[in-house]
Amino acid sequence: MITASLVSAVCLAVVFLLLGVGKISATAPMRERAAHVGMSVSTYRGIGALEVAGAAGLLIGGLVPAVGAAAGIGLLLLMGGAVATHVVNGDGLRAMMPALLVGVVTLAYLVVLIGSIR
Repeated sequence: MITASLVSAVCLAVVFLLLGVGKISATAPMRERAAHVGMSVSTYRGIGALEVAGAAGLLIGGLVPAVGAAAGIGLLLLMGGAVATHVVNGDGLRAMMPALLVGVVTLAYLVVLIGSIR
């Protein structure tokens, strides 16, 4: 169980780090996504900062499981917000699939992590 939580934490951390840095850097694709959902670039950068912080929390969670759990919960909430934003904007399932999949993997990480805490 501990190995599964560590592997999933590292994989999720890489995903959220890449997404977060892209948002903070305001790359062209991220600016387009921000405009599509009606968010300012500064708001999108704030979301990116939360993703980077969550990625760090997932990695720290290997040593301090409570920090990993808190980071996982926060990131799961971010993914829920992403899905809700897609629904509000009338985006189809294809557009929201990345957020759904990352959310499911984050939930699986939390289940494994909490199951391994004793």
